[in-house]
Amino acid sequence: MDSFQHTVKRAVKFAGIGLHSGKPVTLTVLPGEENSGVRFLRSDLRQGEPVPAFLDRIVDTRLATTIATDEDVISTTEHILSALFGLGIDNAVVVLDGPEVPIMDGSAGPFVHILRKVGRQRQKACKWMLKITREISYADGDTTVRILPHDGFKVTCEIDFDHPLIRRQRFSAELNPASFASEIAPARTFGFLDQVERLRQNGLALGGSLANAVVIDDEGVVNAEGLRFADEFARHKALDVIGDLALLGFPLLGHVVTRKSGHGHHHALMKQLVAQPERWDLIAYQPEGPNRVLAKVASTTREASDKLLSYLLPPSLALAGEPCFA
Repeated sequence: MDSFQHTVKRAVKFAGIGLHSGKPVTLTVLPGEENSGVRFLRSDLRQGEPVPAFLDRIVDTRLATTIATDEDVISTTEHILSALFGLGIDNAVVVLDGPEVPIMDGSAGPFVHILRKVGRQRQKACKWMLKITREISYADGDTTVRILPHDGFKVTCEIDFDHPLIRRQRFSAELNPASFASEIAPARTFGFLDQVERLRQNGLALGGSLANAVVIDDEGVVNAEGLRFADEFARHKALDVIGDLALLGFPLLGHVVTRKSGHGHHHALMKQLVAQPERWDLIAYQPEGPNRVLAKVASTTREASDKLLSYLLPPSLALAGEPCFA
C-alpha cells in the first residue's frame, strides 16, 4: 500500500476485438489527474464528458459489466479495471474507439504486462480507502458474496460447476501489485462449447475464440495449450470480482469472499455497502503504523450514500485538501 495516489507515467495503447461485439477496438490508457479516478471516454462518439468508472453508472451485468452515461456505453470493463486496481493505479483516462473493451487473450495479463513496463507516477494527493469494519454481505440462493474486516486486501473465490474438469474450486490470495500480476492477471475467461451457439444467437460472444477464452467440451479443455493454472477458473473469478469492485471508486481494505457469484451479485454487494455506512470507514492509508481514520463519510445512510456517490463525480473529490502521510 502507498499513502499517495498514482497514475500511469505515460500513455499506453492496446488493440484487439470485443468478446461479445466481435468488433475491432483500440484502447489507450492516459495519465489521469489527482482525485479524478478512472474514467472512460468514447473517441468514436461526439465529444462529451468521460464516463466515471463508478457503481452508479452500471447499466448491465449480463456476462460482463457495462457502464454508461446517455449514449456513451462501455461494456466488458472488468478486466482493464482489474488491471488498474490490482496495480494500484488510482487515476487514469481510458479512451476507446468502440463500445467494448478489447478482450485481448481473455485475461488481464496483456494489460498488466504493458502497464508494469510503463510504470506508475506518484501524485501529491492522498490515497483514500474503504476500510471494512463489520461484515457486509449479499446472498441469492446458494450464491454468497461478502466483505469481511481485514488489514489488507484479500480475495477468496469458490466456484462449483457440474463438469468433471472443474467441479468445486477455491482460490485465495493476499493481494499486492506483484501477487496480482503473477497469480490472478494471467487467468483467462472461460466458457462451455455447447453454450456458444446459444450465446451468439443472443448477440453475445461474437468475438470469442480459442485465442481469447478457455473453451471446455464434454472431454475437457479444447485449447491446445491447456490451462495456465490447475485452478484457472477460480482465479478468473477473482480477477472479475476485483474489476467489478473497482467501481466502488476507492481501494478496499477488507477480505472479499465469494461463492458461485457473478457480475450482478458483485453489483448487489456494492449497493449493500453504500447502504450500510456504519460498517465501513473512509480512511487515509498510513504505511507505517496502524491505519488512522481521518474522516468518516457520514453517520446516516442517506448522507453516506450521497457523499460516496459524489466523490468521483464533478466537482473533484471533497477530501482532496486533507493531508497525506509522507
